[in-house]
Amino acid sequence: MRDFIYTSHPQRVVFGAGSLRHLVREIDALGARRALVLSTPGQRGQAERVADMLGARAAGIFDRAVMHVPIETAREAREVARRLGADCAVALGGGSTTGLGKAIALDSGLPILAIPTTYAGSEMTPIYGLTEAGLKKTGKDPRVLPRTVIYDPELSRGLPVGLSVTSGINAIAHAAEGLYAQDSNPVMDLMAQEGIAAIARALPAIRLRPEDIEARADALYGAWLCGSVLGSVGMALHHKLCHTLGGSFNLPHAEVHTVVLPHAIAFNAEAAPRAMARIARALDAGSAAQGLYALARDNAAPVALRDIGMRAEDLDRAADLAVSNPYWNPRPFGPAERDAIRALLQRAFDGDPPG
Repeated sequence: MRDFIYTSHPQRVVFGAGSLRHLVREIDALGARRALVLSTPGQRGQAERVADMLGARAAGIFDRAVMHVPIETAREAREVARRLGADCAVALGGGSTTGLGKAIALDSGLPILAIPTTYAGSEMTPIYGLTEAGLKKTGKDPRVLPRTVIYDPELSRGLPVGLSVTSGINAIAHAAEGLYAQDSNPVMDLMAQEGIAAIARALPAIRLRPEDIEARADALYGAWLCGSVLGSVGMALHHKLCHTLGGSFNLPHAEVHTVVLPHAIAFNAEAAPRAMARIARALDAGSAAQGLYALARDNAAPVALRDIGMRAEDLDRAADLAVSNPYWNPRPFGPAERDAIRALLQRAFDGDPPG
Protein backbone atom coordinates (compact mmCIF):
# COMPACT_ATOMS: atom_id res chain seq x y z
CA MET A 1 0.00 0.00 0.00
CA ARG A 2 1.43 3.35 -1.05
CA ASP A 3 1.52 6.39 1.22
CA PHE A 4 -1.30 8.87 0.71
CA ILE A 5 -3.28 11.74 2.23
CA TYR A 6 -7.07 11.80 2.02
CA THR A 7 -9.12 14.87 2.95
CA SER A 8 -12.92 14.70 2.95
CA HIS A 9 -15.14 17.70 2.19
CA PRO A 10 -18.12 18.64 4.40
CA GLN A 11 -21.09 18.30 2.06
CA ARG A 12 -24.62 16.91 2.14
CA VAL A 13 -25.92 14.85 -0.81
CA VAL A 14 -29.60 14.04 -1.33
CA PHE A 15 -29.97 11.46 -4.12
CA GLY A 16 -33.01 9.85 -5.71
CA ALA A 17 -35.83 10.21 -8.22
CA GLY A 18 -38.20 12.90 -6.98
CA SER A 19 -35.74 14.25 -4.39
CA LEU A 20 -36.40 17.83 -5.51
CA ARG A 21 -39.45 17.65 -3.23
CA HIS A 22 -37.05 18.03 -0.30
CA LEU A 23 -35.85 21.45 -1.46
CA VAL A 24 -37.58 23.53 1.23
CA ARG A 25 -36.35 21.15 3.94
CA GLU A 26 -32.79 21.50 2.67
CA ILE A 27 -32.98 25.30 2.51
CA ASP A 28 -34.16 25.28 6.12
CA ALA A 29 -31.29 22.97 7.06
CA LEU A 30 -28.89 25.59 5.71
CA GLY A 31 -30.46 28.15 8.00
CA ALA A 32 -31.34 30.25 4.97
CA ARG A 33 -34.48 32.34 4.39
CA ARG A 34 -34.05 34.08 1.03
CA ALA A 35 -32.71 32.06 -1.91
CA LEU A 36 -31.64 33.52 -5.24
CA VAL A 37 -32.38 30.92 -7.94
CA LEU A 38 -29.74 30.78 -10.69
CA SER A 39 -30.15 29.29 -14.18
CA THR A 40 -29.28 29.73 -17.83
CA PRO A 41 -31.81 31.53 -20.04
CA GLY A 42 -32.87 28.17 -21.47
CA GLN A 43 -33.75 26.79 -18.04
CA ARG A 44 -35.83 29.75 -16.95
CA GLY A 45 -38.94 27.54 -16.82
CA GLN A 46 -37.32 25.08 -14.42
CA ALA A 47 -36.02 27.98 -12.34
CA GLU A 48 -39.54 29.37 -12.04
CA ARG A 49 -40.76 25.96 -10.87
CA VAL A 50 -38.07 25.93 -8.18
CA ALA A 51 -38.94 29.50 -7.13
CA ASP A 52 -42.60 28.48 -6.87
CA MET A 53 -41.63 25.57 -4.62
CA LEU A 54 -39.70 27.95 -2.39
CA GLY A 55 -42.57 30.42 -2.15
CA ALA A 56 -41.71 33.24 0.23
CA ARG A 57 -38.17 31.84 0.57
CA ALA A 58 -37.40 32.80 -3.07
CA ALA A 59 -35.61 36.15 -3.30
CA GLY A 60 -35.75 36.10 -7.10
CA ILE A 61 -34.34 34.50 -10.25
CA PHE A 62 -31.13 35.34 -12.11
CA ASP A 63 -31.28 33.50 -15.44
CA ARG A 64 -28.18 34.75 -17.26
CA ALA A 65 -25.61 32.05 -16.48
CA VAL A 66 -23.35 31.34 -19.47
CA MET A 67 -20.32 29.18 -20.25
CA HIS A 68 -16.96 29.87 -18.62
CA VAL A 69 -18.43 32.47 -16.17
CA PRO A 70 -17.43 35.84 -17.66
CA ILE A 71 -16.33 38.19 -14.89
CA GLU A 72 -18.96 40.73 -15.99
CA THR A 73 -21.80 38.22 -15.46
CA ALA A 74 -20.39 37.23 -12.08
CA ARG A 75 -20.31 40.86 -10.94
CA GLU A 76 -23.86 41.43 -12.12
CA ALA A 77 -25.13 38.34 -10.27
CA ARG A 78 -23.32 39.35 -7.08
CA GLU A 79 -24.98 42.75 -7.21
CA VAL A 80 -28.43 41.24 -7.77
CA ALA A 81 -27.93 38.90 -4.79
CA ARG A 82 -26.89 41.83 -2.61
CA ARG A 83 -29.75 44.05 -3.76
CA LEU A 84 -32.38 41.33 -3.16
CA GLY A 85 -31.00 40.45 0.26
CA ALA A 86 -30.36 36.81 -0.68
CA ASP A 87 -28.76 34.68 2.02
CA CYS A 88 -28.14 31.63 -0.20
CA ALA A 89 -28.05 30.68 -3.88
CA VAL A 90 -29.84 27.75 -5.52
CA ALA A 91 -27.87 26.78 -8.65
CA LEU A 92 -30.11 24.83 -11.01
CA GLY A 93 -28.49 23.38 -14.13
CA GLY A 94 -25.03 22.35 -15.29
CA GLY A 95 -21.51 23.60 -14.81
CA SER A 96 -22.26 27.10 -16.09
CA THR A 97 -24.90 27.74 -13.44
CA THR A 98 -22.94 26.07 -10.65
CA GLY A 99 -19.93 28.12 -11.69
CA LEU A 100 -21.96 31.31 -11.41
CA GLY A 101 -23.08 30.30 -7.93
CA LYS A 102 -19.45 29.77 -6.98
CA ALA A 103 -18.52 33.21 -8.28
CA ILE A 104 -21.17 34.73 -6.00
CA ALA A 105 -20.00 32.65 -3.03
CA LEU A 106 -16.36 33.56 -3.60
CA ASP A 107 -17.12 37.23 -3.09
CA SER A 108 -19.97 37.06 -0.57
CA GLY A 109 -19.63 33.74 1.25
CA LEU A 110 -23.29 32.89 0.49
CA PRO A 111 -23.96 29.14 0.84
CA ILE A 112 -24.86 27.29 -2.36
CA LEU A 113 -27.44 24.56 -2.81
CA ALA A 114 -26.80 22.89 -6.18
CA ILE A 115 -29.39 21.02 -8.23
CA PRO A 116 -27.48 19.47 -11.17
CA THR A 117 -29.38 18.70 -14.36
CA THR A 118 -26.28 17.61 -16.31
CA TYR A 119 -23.33 15.38 -15.46
CA ALA A 120 -20.62 18.06 -15.19
CA GLY A 121 -19.69 17.34 -11.55
CA SER A 122 -18.79 20.93 -10.67
CA GLU A 123 -21.19 20.76 -7.74
CA MET A 124 -18.81 18.42 -5.89
CA THR A 125 -15.75 20.65 -6.03
CA PRO A 126 -14.27 23.72 -4.33
CA ILE A 127 -12.86 24.72 -7.73
CA TYR A 128 -14.04 27.91 -9.42
CA GLY A 129 -13.31 29.47 -12.80
CA LEU A 130 -13.73 32.99 -14.16
CA THR A 131 -13.03 34.27 -17.67
CA GLU A 132 -11.62 37.77 -18.05
CA ALA A 133 -10.13 39.34 -21.18
CA GLY A 134 -10.28 36.02 -23.04
CA LEU A 135 -8.40 34.00 -20.40
CA LYS A 136 -9.99 31.51 -18.03
CA LYS A 137 -8.50 31.50 -14.55
CA THR A 138 -9.24 28.81 -12.02
CA GLY A 139 -8.68 28.50 -8.30
CA LYS A 140 -9.73 26.62 -5.18
CA ASP A 141 -11.56 28.03 -2.19
CA PRO A 142 -13.67 26.14 0.38
CA ARG A 143 -16.25 28.94 0.32
CA VAL A 144 -17.40 27.95 -3.18
CA LEU A 145 -18.11 24.28 -2.42
CA PRO A 146 -21.91 23.80 -2.48
CA ARG A 147 -23.09 22.93 1.01
CA THR A 148 -25.90 20.70 -0.25
CA VAL A 149 -26.46 18.90 -3.56
CA ILE A 150 -29.82 17.49 -4.64
CA TYR A 151 -29.45 14.82 -7.33
CA ASP A 152 -32.85 14.11 -8.87
CA PRO A 153 -32.64 11.91 -12.00
CA GLU A 154 -36.11 13.11 -13.00
CA LEU A 155 -34.64 16.54 -13.76
CA SER A 156 -32.19 15.13 -16.30
CA ARG A 157 -34.78 13.19 -18.29
CA GLY A 158 -35.22 16.13 -20.63
CA LEU A 159 -31.50 16.62 -21.18
CA PRO A 160 -30.97 16.10 -24.94
CA VAL A 161 -29.19 12.87 -25.81
CA GLY A 162 -26.25 14.65 -27.44
CA LEU A 163 -25.63 16.84 -24.41
CA SER A 164 -26.13 13.85 -22.10
CA VAL A 165 -23.31 12.03 -23.88
CA THR A 166 -20.85 14.93 -23.93
CA SER A 167 -21.69 15.90 -20.36
CA GLY A 168 -21.12 12.30 -19.26
CA ILE A 169 -17.75 12.09 -21.00
CA ASN A 170 -16.83 15.43 -19.43
CA ALA A 171 -17.48 13.78 -16.05
CA ILE A 172 -15.39 10.74 -17.03
CA ALA A 173 -12.50 13.12 -17.74
CA HIS A 174 -12.39 14.12 -14.08
CA ALA A 175 -12.10 10.54 -12.91
CA ALA A 176 -9.65 9.51 -15.62
CA GLU A 177 -7.20 12.26 -14.69
CA GLY A 178 -7.80 11.61 -11.00
CA LEU A 179 -6.39 8.10 -11.46
CA TYR A 180 -2.95 9.48 -12.35
CA ALA A 181 -3.08 12.62 -10.21
CA GLN A 182 0.02 13.56 -8.23
CA ASP A 183 -2.04 13.43 -5.01
CA SER A 184 -4.20 10.40 -5.87
CA ASN A 185 -5.30 8.05 -3.11
CA PRO A 186 -7.03 4.65 -2.90
CA VAL A 187 -10.42 6.12 -1.95
CA MET A 188 -10.52 8.37 -5.01
CA ASP A 189 -9.22 5.52 -7.20
CA LEU A 190 -12.24 3.41 -6.21
CA MET A 191 -14.65 6.27 -6.83
CA ALA A 192 -13.01 7.09 -10.16
CA GLN A 193 -13.24 3.57 -11.56
CA GLU A 194 -16.81 3.10 -10.33
CA GLY A 195 -17.82 6.52 -11.72
CA ILE A 196 -16.35 5.81 -15.16
CA ALA A 197 -18.06 2.42 -15.28
CA ALA A 198 -21.46 3.84 -14.25
CA ILE A 199 -21.40 6.54 -16.92
CA ALA A 200 -20.02 4.22 -19.61
CA ARG A 201 -22.95 1.83 -19.16
CA ALA A 202 -25.49 4.66 -18.83
CA LEU A 203 -24.71 6.58 -22.03
CA PRO A 204 -25.58 3.86 -24.58
CA ALA A 205 -28.79 3.16 -22.64
CA ILE A 206 -29.73 6.86 -22.64
CA ARG A 207 -29.10 7.06 -26.36
CA LEU A 208 -31.49 4.15 -26.93
CA ARG A 209 -34.11 5.24 -24.34
CA PRO A 210 -33.70 8.88 -23.27
CA GLU A 211 -36.51 8.61 -20.70
CA ASP A 212 -35.02 5.55 -18.95
CA ILE A 213 -34.91 6.66 -15.32
CA GLU A 214 -32.51 3.89 -14.31
CA ALA A 215 -30.00 4.96 -16.96
CA ARG A 216 -30.43 8.59 -15.94
CA ALA A 217 -29.83 7.62 -12.30
CA ASP A 218 -26.73 5.65 -13.28
CA ALA A 219 -25.33 8.65 -15.16
CA LEU A 220 -26.04 11.02 -12.27
CA TYR A 221 -24.51 8.57 -9.78
CA GLY A 222 -21.40 8.34 -11.94
CA ALA A 223 -21.25 12.13 -12.25
CA TRP A 224 -21.38 12.45 -8.46
CA LEU A 225 -18.45 10.06 -8.07
CA CYS A 226 -16.41 11.63 -10.86
CA GLY A 227 -17.09 15.11 -9.54
CA SER A 228 -15.96 14.02 -6.09
CA VAL A 229 -12.65 12.96 -7.62
CA LEU A 230 -12.30 16.33 -9.33
CA GLY A 231 -12.88 18.06 -6.01
CA SER A 232 -10.35 15.98 -4.09
CA VAL A 233 -7.26 15.54 -6.26
CA GLY A 234 -5.39 17.56 -8.86
CA MET A 235 -6.04 17.55 -12.58
CA ALA A 236 -3.42 17.44 -15.33
CA LEU A 237 -2.87 17.86 -19.09
CA HIS A 238 -6.42 17.20 -20.23
CA HIS A 239 -7.90 19.92 -18.05
CA LYS A 240 -5.17 22.39 -18.99
CA LEU A 241 -5.94 21.83 -22.68
CA CYS A 242 -9.69 22.17 -22.16
CA HIS A 243 -9.36 25.34 -20.08
CA THR A 244 -7.16 26.77 -22.83
CA LEU A 245 -9.51 25.82 -25.67
CA GLY A 246 -12.68 26.77 -23.83
CA GLY A 247 -11.56 30.00 -22.22
CA SER A 248 -9.44 31.41 -25.03
CA PHE A 249 -11.39 30.18 -28.08
CA ASN A 250 -14.90 29.99 -26.56
CA LEU A 251 -15.47 26.35 -27.44
CA PRO A 252 -18.41 24.56 -25.77
CA HIS A 253 -17.29 23.06 -22.46
CA ALA A 254 -18.60 19.48 -22.51
CA GLU A 255 -17.88 19.01 -26.22
CA VAL A 256 -14.25 20.11 -25.95
CA HIS A 257 -13.72 17.68 -23.06
CA THR A 258 -15.26 14.91 -25.16
CA VAL A 259 -13.00 15.55 -28.15
CA VAL A 260 -9.74 16.09 -26.26
CA LEU A 261 -9.94 13.34 -23.61
CA PRO A 262 -8.85 10.32 -25.71
CA HIS A 263 -5.84 12.24 -27.03
CA ALA A 264 -4.74 13.48 -23.60
CA ILE A 265 -5.05 9.94 -22.24
CA ALA A 266 -2.99 8.57 -25.15
CA PHE A 267 -0.31 11.22 -24.47
CA ASN A 268 -0.04 9.99 -20.87
CA ALA A 269 -0.46 6.26 -21.49
CA GLU A 270 3.15 5.12 -21.10
CA ALA A 271 3.72 7.36 -18.07
CA ALA A 272 0.65 6.09 -16.15
CA PRO A 273 0.11 2.38 -16.90
CA ARG A 274 -1.79 1.59 -13.68
CA ALA A 275 -4.31 4.36 -14.37
CA MET A 276 -4.70 3.23 -17.98
CA ALA A 277 -5.50 -0.31 -16.85
CA ARG A 278 -8.22 0.91 -14.48
CA ILE A 279 -9.78 3.17 -17.12
CA ALA A 280 -9.79 0.35 -19.68
CA ARG A 281 -11.35 -2.01 -17.12
CA ALA A 282 -14.08 0.49 -16.31
CA LEU A 283 -14.85 0.90 -20.02
CA ASP A 284 -14.59 -2.84 -20.71
CA ALA A 285 -12.11 -1.93 -23.46
CA GLY A 286 -8.67 -3.12 -24.49
CA SER A 287 -7.20 0.39 -24.42
CA ALA A 288 -8.13 3.40 -22.29
CA ALA A 289 -7.64 5.95 -25.08
CA GLN A 290 -9.31 3.88 -27.79
CA GLY A 291 -12.16 2.97 -25.43
CA LEU A 292 -12.87 6.64 -24.73
CA TYR A 293 -12.74 7.51 -28.42
CA ALA A 294 -15.17 4.68 -29.21
CA LEU A 295 -17.53 5.72 -26.42
CA ALA A 296 -17.85 9.17 -28.01
CA ARG A 297 -17.95 7.99 -31.63
CA ASP A 298 -20.42 5.16 -31.05
CA ASN A 299 -22.83 7.44 -29.21
CA ALA A 300 -22.79 10.15 -31.90
CA ALA A 301 -20.73 12.66 -29.91
CA PRO A 302 -18.28 14.98 -31.69
CA VAL A 303 -14.73 13.66 -32.07
CA ALA A 304 -13.15 16.60 -33.95
CA LEU A 305 -12.36 20.11 -32.74
CA ARG A 306 -13.13 21.47 -36.20
CA ASP A 307 -16.74 20.32 -35.73
CA ILE A 308 -17.24 22.31 -32.52
CA GLY A 309 -15.94 25.70 -33.67
CA MET A 310 -12.13 25.48 -33.52
CA ARG A 311 -10.26 27.16 -36.38
CA ALA A 312 -7.16 25.56 -37.90
CA GLU A 313 -5.29 28.87 -37.76
CA ASP A 314 -5.68 28.94 -33.95
CA LEU A 315 -3.98 25.61 -33.26
CA ASP A 316 -0.50 27.11 -32.99
CA ARG A 317 -1.61 29.69 -30.45
CA ALA A 318 -3.49 27.01 -28.51
CA ALA A 319 -0.33 24.91 -28.30
CA ASP A 320 1.68 27.91 -27.10
CA LEU A 321 -0.89 28.71 -24.41
CA ALA A 322 -1.13 25.09 -23.29
CA VAL A 323 2.58 24.71 -22.58
CA SER A 324 2.81 28.01 -20.71
CA ASN A 325 2.39 27.54 -16.95
CA PRO A 326 1.70 23.81 -17.36
CA TYR A 327 -0.12 21.74 -14.74
CA TRP A 328 1.68 18.81 -13.11
CA ASN A 329 1.31 15.79 -15.40
CA PRO A 330 2.76 12.25 -15.31
CA ARG A 331 4.43 13.09 -18.63
CA PRO A 332 5.72 16.69 -18.52
CA PHE A 333 4.32 19.02 -21.18
CA GLY A 334 6.25 22.26 -20.79
CA PRO A 335 7.77 24.25 -23.67
CA ALA A 336 10.07 21.34 -24.61
CA GLU A 337 6.97 19.27 -25.44
CA ARG A 338 5.36 21.98 -27.53
CA ASP A 339 5.61 20.01 -30.79
CA ALA A 340 4.03 16.93 -29.20
CA ILE A 341 1.15 19.03 -27.86
CA ARG A 342 0.73 20.66 -31.26
CA ALA A 343 0.52 17.20 -32.87
CA LEU A 344 -2.03 16.11 -30.25
CA LEU A 345 -4.17 19.14 -31.05
CA GLN A 346 -3.94 18.42 -34.77
CA ARG A 347 -5.25 14.87 -34.27
CA ALA A 348 -8.04 16.22 -32.10
CA PHE A 349 -8.82 18.89 -34.69
CA ASP A 350 -9.05 16.33 -37.49
CA GLY A 351 -11.00 13.78 -35.45
CA ASP A 352 -8.38 11.07 -35.92
CA PRO A 353 -8.24 8.16 -33.45
CA PRO A 354 -5.79 8.83 -30.58
CA GLY A 355 -2.18 8.10 -31.47
